[in-house]
Amino acid sequence: MNASIDNGSTVHSSPVGTAIRRAVGRVFYRVVSGVLVILVAATLTFFALHLTPGDPITAILGGPTANPTPQAIAAAIHEYGLDQPLSHQYYIYMRRIVSGDLGQSFSQHMPVIDVMRTQSLPTLELTLFAMTIAWFLAVISTCLTAGVARSGTVMSVVETIWAGLPPFWLGLILLSVLSFKVHLLPPAGSDNFAAIILPALAMAIPLAGFMAKIARESFLVALQQPFILSARMRGASEWRVRTRHALRHAIVPCVNLSTWAFGAMIGNAVAIEMIFSRKGIGRELFLAVSYHDMPLTAGIVMFIALFYVLASVVADAVVQIVDPRSNGVAS
Repeated sequence: MNASIDNGSTVHSSPVGTAIRRAVGRVFYRVVSGVLVILVAATLTFFALHLTPGDPITAILGGPTANPTPQAIAAAIHEYGLDQPLSHQYYIYMRRIVSGDLGQSFSQHMPVIDVMRTQSLPTLELTLFAMTIAWFLAVISTCLTAGVARSGTVMSVVETIWAGLPPFWLGLILLSVLSFKVHLLPPAGSDNFAAIILPALAMAIPLAGFMAKIARESFLVALQQPFILSARMRGASEWRVRTRHALRHAIVPCVNLSTWAFGAMIGNAVAIEMIFSRKGIGRELFLAVSYHDMPLTAGIVMFIALFYVLASVVADAVVQIVDPRSNGVAS
């Protein structure tokens, strides 16, 4: 009897059981917090659009150039429930969202889900490509110059300048120099790979500056750890010490930063897609807010919130893989 109890307690207190419970707890926490983030984003969008000046009926009935009759205006107000109290409008709005019905776009007269289906891919391509460039620049800068006195100081200054550049301003500079003067890359479009390079660089360079600054500090701390000395004593080359051992610890803060960066990049896509005349949800969000298009604005905001949550989950999983301290594995 006692043996069975001891065996059971041993199973439940084993490292594997503890790791499983922690993993389940993290997943549950991410799911619950993700749902709350999306609902809060939807609520803030609803009240923000009601507080901003503008008339959704104008968009519904054909835009600023339309000249609807008073009867058409009254019918549209009643059809979309805009004559109801604000609390009732909010209830209907949230009920539709919870049921998965994002409604019809006021300005485009088509389901919101169809608009996002056609416009989300260009923005995701731009964001992921920019993130890849940022990671590449940050990792190369950190591995080559961290701990090297002269080059490390120069790159630290360069990274600080990069981090302070506004993406929209950098986009205008790149457009002016590389497109209009040098004619190296196309100034606009979404239909080929060359057209994505300039907007991706405009978004990636400031992020690379932030990531490289953070990674450099972690990298320098890692180089002072005992496991680095142990690796050198085993005969590992300096490049292997930096890339295999120190870098693994240095990139953990950058992985966590990537969650924030993903949401920030989609936010920056609003200006970048307008500057480079690209398709995407950033450009659609700007137009939806301009037309007071409540369903489309809410749908895009929730789309951004959803991918922010998914990025958090992916970042958490990556940290568990690359950080030896998260799972008890030594470097």
